[in-house]
Amino acid sequence: MATPLIEFKDVTKRFGEKTVLDRVNLQVYEGEITTVVGLSGGGKSVLLKHIIGLLKPDEGTILFRGEPLENRRAVKASAAQMSYMFQGNALFDSMTVYENIALPLREKTNLRKVEIERRVSTRMEQMELGDSADKYPSELSGGMQKRVALARALVTDPRIVLFDEPTSGQDPVRKNAILSMIAQYQRKFGFTAVLVSHEIPDVFFISDRILALYHGSIVFQGSPDELDAFDHPFKDEVIRSLEGLEDELTGLHSRRHFKVQYHNLLTQRSSGEAYSVIVFTLESPEAITAALGYEATQEAIRNFAFIIDRHFSAMGGFSSRRRFNEFITVLPYSDREESDRLLKEFAADFQGRGIRAVWPEGIHRRGPAPCLEVKIKAGIAEGQPLVEGEALIDTARSQEDEVIRLQCP
Repeated sequence: MATPLIEFKDVTKRFGEKTVLDRVNLQVYEGEITTVVGLSGGGKSVLLKHIIGLLKPDEGTILFRGEPLENRRAVKASAAQMSYMFQGNALFDSMTVYENIALPLREKTNLRKVEIERRVSTRMEQMELGDSADKYPSELSGGMQKRVALARALVTDPRIVLFDEPTSGQDPVRKNAILSMIAQYQRKFGFTAVLVSHEIPDVFFISDRILALYHGSIVFQGSPDELDAFDHPFKDEVIRSLEGLEDELTGLHSRRHFKVQYHNLLTQRSSGEAYSVIVFTLESPEAITAALGYEATQEAIRNFAFIIDRHFSAMGGFSSRRRFNEFITVLPYSDREESDRLLKEFAADFQGRGIRAVWPEGIHRRGPAPCLEVKIKAGIAEGQPLVEGEALIDTARSQEDEVIRLQCP
């Protein structure tokens, strides 16, 4: 297996008599998005500050590319490649938005003024901050301040970015927009991202790897899917208490509640009773983002989910957001033939509504609306005895084909 980019070995940290990190062992791998989840006040931010060197362990070792961070060369190498986004933003009130974002370039590089201006302007445009260059942090909303802090963290094009609760205090649309932005930049530039968050399940849609911090120790390391099979009090005390019964952005069943519903469906059915699963995918959300921004993309996803739920719940169906732009609907009383007919009716109704069905609210107030093309795919699989839900969803996914194409506002 590859050498971890960052590794903790029996790391312990105390503040007075309180042990915040207790013999922590973890690995972070290069090119991935790793998220540390746990309850507020549970030591997640303390863990992150050890990675960047703001705190040092009382016991144990932290390795960077296999070298202990006590090694001066390792410290220098890690510091040169890392950027940090603080939970409280840590913006300087005496500096304008432009000056805050430009600060790392002025302090850490020898770039010319014109190149600094270009990079800062690019980040500000990407974060929808174009009209705020001369404003001060106190003049901005909390959400705008968060975007300024994110722009500053990314302006140096770092190889490793550490995010301390990047979505705290945000509404569901902006929260998912920030996570989407982090994921897109990570894919585009290939940096390694480490987040600490209690925003469950939102972070699961962008994370390659989850670390569960519970009572000062890492009790789980693995993929979001592997976390579902993890049997530990952490799930009851942390995951279920935070996730609730709905996906906050879409209002659909949470992934966990969806599984409960699905299990109940299977255990209460008579042998031979038909049911079907439909997988929906909103294609190329990046096109919406490029034209309208991250928040508009999240609004479109939310509107799409609302239409799915309203149409199929009337028939006894239940739905969940499976991935960032993928949705699963179960029709408990429909075989493949009937589900195919229902899907065609849904597609015809959706097509008749036009692109405004998913168009972000108030988009006309943001200037001339660009002409966009939105495609939606769907696939159906009929439930079979002894076939697990995951296998059935994979079958439906393999059957996906374009069912809706919307163009221009």
